[in-house]
Amino acid sequence: MQTIGKYRWVVVVLLFFATTINYLDRQVIGLLKDDLAKEFSWTEKDYSNIVMAFSAAYALGLLFFGRIVDRIGTKLGYTVSVIIWSFAAMAHALVKSTLGFGIARTALGLGESGNFPSAIKSVAEWFPKKDRAFATGIFNSGSNVAAIIGPPAIAWIFVSYGWQKAFIWTGAIGFLWLMCWLIFYDIPARQKRLGKAEYDYIHSDVTDENNTSKVGWAKILSVKQTWAFVMGKFLTDPVWWFYLFWIPSYFNTTYGLNISTSAIHVSTIYVAAGFGSVLGGYLSGYFIKKGLPVYKARKKAMFIFALCVVPVIFVRYTDDIWIAVALISLATAAHQAWSANIFTTASDMFPKKALSSVVGIGGMAGSVGGILFPLLIGVVLDKFKLAGTISTGYNIIFFICGTSYLLAWLMMHLLAPSMKKVDL
Repeated sequence: MQTIGKYRWVVVVLLFFATTINYLDRQVIGLLKDDLAKEFSWTEKDYSNIVMAFSAAYALGLLFFGRIVDRIGTKLGYTVSVIIWSFAAMAHALVKSTLGFGIARTALGLGESGNFPSAIKSVAEWFPKKDRAFATGIFNSGSNVAAIIGPPAIAWIFVSYGWQKAFIWTGAIGFLWLMCWLIFYDIPARQKRLGKAEYDYIHSDVTDENNTSKVGWAKILSVKQTWAFVMGKFLTDPVWWFYLFWIPSYFNTTYGLNISTSAIHVSTIYVAAGFGSVLGGYLSGYFIKKGLPVYKARKKAMFIFALCVVPVIFVRYTDDIWIAVALISLATAAHQAWSANIFTTASDMFPKKALSSVVGIGGMAGSVGGILFPLLIGVVLDKFKLAGTISTGYNIIFFICGTSYLLAWLMMHLLAPSMKKVDL
């Protein structure tokens, strides 16, 4: 029996580091928020507007990059994306005003939007269905690794060299990754390092790749499966963005910490989230290997993860920071487990020729939620900050975070109960 090669896992490693860099670049401003707010006299609403600028650009960019990646391919699509976002991340160091940060965040959002359409399509190109959630969970855990190493690393750069260097150094890493991508990545049909046994394994469940005709947005938007994915992303992506952009500030304002003293708490949360991402991808694959149909395996796993988010509501009832860390850690781990599976539902339901477009549309929906939720957060936190009870504002927000996944699961179940494969 011929041994199956492992080059597909090299691809996962590349995607993992790209996602790590992607999230490292976007979280710098969240970690430096309180210090930048003092230097530039930001209100909570000002910061919300900066976050919304990123979110709006990210939303439009997802729609653009999803379509482009389906047309020009994953290798070139990822290359363009990384070049744009790395230059944009470094450009933050040059700005002198709140408006300048808004412009830099807009450029960063446009560039970073290419990450997931490219990565999800790469996984679909390199893995059969039963392994895709696990592969997605591994590369998606890069977002958590960024959140683990980011706080202490960025705190050290900030204290030692200033906030400008924090943006420059993190942005420059993208160009190092790009060299590895150009050397080691190509689609299986053109990858000379790939053996025949592994090629056959990768394509063991391919049923739709002979038809490579282009698919328009109108056709994609006409099927319920698209809207199931859209609703799942719209209702849950903003919660993750809240954790990413506001948790450091939440610890600082609620427990009297600063960027250095809160770093261990923030890193702890994302260690848990990293394990959640990998476990989430493994669990649905485990259910499939135990004989469950693919759609039942995905839905069962996602329902479990939706339930695991609910306890974050009880953050409001504790004054112990480590209990708060534990509850938020469970929620972030469950989100990442959910995320590994919801991305894979797109590759379950749609052919590869339309996959990046679908991921882009769903990602745009999540980003639209990411625009609206920060607006709500800014209004709520400013209101309660003026009243001297900002913790009450956070309590309201955590309640929304704790219930949104069950609502998303219900909407997906109603729109695509059996997650039937779409014929495009």
